[in-house]
Amino acid sequence: MIEASLGFLAVFALALLRIPIALAMAIVGITGLGLMRGWSPAFASTSQVIFETGFAYVLSVIPLFVLMGNLVARAGMARELYTAANAFVGHRKGGLAMASVIASGGFSCICGSSIATAATMTRVAYPEMKRHGYQDTLATGSIAAGGTLGILIPPSTIMVIYGIMTETDIGKLFIAGVLPGLVAIACLCAAVVYITWRDPLAGPPGERFNWAQRLAALRSIWAVLLLFALVIGGIYGGVFTATEGAGVGASGAFLFALLRGALTPRVLMDILVDSTRTTAMLFTILIGAMIFTSFVNFTSMPGDLRDFLLQFSPHPIMVVVVMMVIYVALGLVMEELSMVLLTIPVFFPVITGLGFDPVWFGVLIVTIVEIGMISPPVGMNLFVMNSLLPLVKLKTIFQGVWPFVMADVVRLGILIAFPAISLWLPSLMNR
Repeated sequence: MIEASLGFLAVFALALLRIPIALAMAIVGITGLGLMRGWSPAFASTSQVIFETGFAYVLSVIPLFVLMGNLVARAGMARELYTAANAFVGHRKGGLAMASVIASGGFSCICGSSIATAATMTRVAYPEMKRHGYQDTLATGSIAAGGTLGILIPPSTIMVIYGIMTETDIGKLFIAGVLPGLVAIACLCAAVVYITWRDPLAGPPGERFNWAQRLAALRSIWAVLLLFALVIGGIYGGVFTATEGAGVGASGAFLFALLRGALTPRVLMDILVDSTRTTAMLFTILIGAMIFTSFVNFTSMPGDLRDFLLQFSPHPIMVVVVMMVIYVALGLVMEELSMVLLTIPVFFPVITGLGFDPVWFGVLIVTIVEIGMISPPVGMNLFVMNSLLPLVKLKTIFQGVWPFVMADVVRLGILIAFPAISLWLPSLMNR
């Protein structure tokens, strides 16, 4: 356990020196393996990890879902989703903020990125809320929080990475995110209701749509519903695997964007370059994490940590609660993906050793990442919004997001207390 602890400290030290986290994990992993096993086995193990990760068929789901998200973002589907949500809830106090949360949930069905969801909805929803006199705190907080749904509601790149690292069925992980995603939307909308109850001027009601307008707005989002039903329905029904579903989704998104006239040669090239850059970044981080995982697994840390936690928390569920508290605290000071990749090699063996379902734990991990994405001072979604809204102070965005952070913590508690929310739909896939 001492070796692994020193390894973690070394990674943190290198990160503080502004060395990229992927490179820091790889350096520490290779060095640790070299000192414990010898340099020849360390280099052989590292080369094998790089080769197997780069050529893993199942990992092709990452570039395909990234491409799918970029295509639908350029096709203008987000605005139609927001209009449809606004038609049903916009006339209520805080209704436009709730519409942004609901639309973010809909956009998440076809985009597996939290940052892309937050950026897209900022351009769509923020001007509309400002036009109706919404305070910046509520407007920015609801968009930032809604953006996190991009990594929970399938497809999700975080779930893919978790599935690869833990050898958990990615299709089941995707299906497991559906009901928790609905719980997340409900909790975030409840936060909007609370904010407008405390201060009715924070989110004035918008105009009311009649039922003819509402039905027309619903008809405009048929492409999103069809794409989601095709991809997730196909995976759930066993028609194709998660990787094949990613290919179908990317092809469908390309077709919709083409039919809408959103793809010029220049736009298509930008989409492909951006997708390639994002994929390369994710693969680099994943390879670094896998090398570090090889080192951690060679030490006694997972077993020692399990025994240590059980000593203070004899009830297994309390071990999970302690882990979640640690994750929430780490999310306040660390970048979310790096945090997960660093800790999964340590915590996952503890979870499986205690008999918990890895699919359920995967949903908890994604929820933790969501909280980290909007937790000041390092929440990534907050800085994305700040770059897109230069006239809004970062302090204002920080203030506006705290009620939604609390709502997400409540949601995390619900998912811990009721594992069936995450496990019911995946259990039906076995029948």
